[in-house]
Amino acid sequence: MGVTTSELYGDGPPQPALPGTYGQSPRGFRLPENTRLGPVRLRVSDLDRSVSYYESVLGMRPTGRDAAHASLGAHGDNRVLVELEEHKGAGSAARRGRLGLFHFAILLPDRGSLGQFVRHLGEQGVHAGAGDHLVSEAFYLQDPDDLGIEVYADRPRDTWRRVGRELMISTDPVDVGAVVQAAGDARWTGMPAGTVMGHVHLHVGDIQGASAFFSEALGFDRMAWSYPGALFMGAGGYHHHLGTNTWAGPGARPTKPDEAGLIEWTIEVPDARTVDAAAASLAGAGFDATRDASGLRTRDPWGTAIRLVAARAE
Repeated sequence: MGVTTSELYGDGPPQPALPGTYGQSPRGFRLPENTRLGPVRLRVSDLDRSVSYYESVLGMRPTGRDAAHASLGAHGDNRVLVELEEHKGAGSAARRGRLGLFHFAILLPDRGSLGQFVRHLGEQGVHAGAGDHLVSEAFYLQDPDDLGIEVYADRPRDTWRRVGRELMISTDPVDVGAVVQAAGDARWTGMPAGTVMGHVHLHVGDIQGASAFFSEALGFDRMAWSYPGALFMGAGGYHHHLGTNTWAGPGARPTKPDEAGLIEWTIEVPDARTVDAAAASLAGAGFDATRDASGLRTRDPWGTAIRLVAARAE
């Protein structure tokens, strides 16, 4: 759903989004500044087909593989970005009215890398949607199972703007030529080192419930809330680690285990104490969570699984 800057904010003068001047914090537990996202785990119908797409179109590098699983990351970087799990015959994600994944978003390290990627898509004849979100420039694709993917680069933080406490996020047309020009003569050779999982965007049942779970219980700050049917949340002043929306409609249902979709997404926090604090916050708000050797696991009110882990030293 695209909403432009003028439609959202009119012609009023925005203010610089200096650190501490924007966002609404939860009343209790708050995720720390150096929170980031880890890999997403996806259910796909044909592993070979998906791995081929993630390599040839997205430019990822396989980091592990067995008969039913594959992991992929950027070139020159050991961090896993995507984990694929094959379920033969899984139904396509294209059907409307489903809760769960809207898209996951791969953050490239700079605008030049994004320009290389866009040029690469053009050379391959791959169609992509696009949006200038003021805080970032983004391009959108669908994988072979129609799972949504965003590839983007952030604008410098000193260019971000706010209206009151709300960070300005919209969907304006992208100057594609300027993005490609930023690449210069450099050619795309795959996702570069420094590429990370930037954010996850989910279809949810209602925005109030999303705020109660993801902000008040799980600890994200609310960053932007005027975008119709959506709420954007982040930690450490980031524009959003998580987007939520109600665009799937009032009759939307959770994704079934026999359908392609998001199995789990990961939040990485600095240490075990933060994991403990998150567990206590979730329990205090009445949400179930379990602990195992790999971290804290919970589900949002619409069934999407989340894993919270203490980041390992690199």
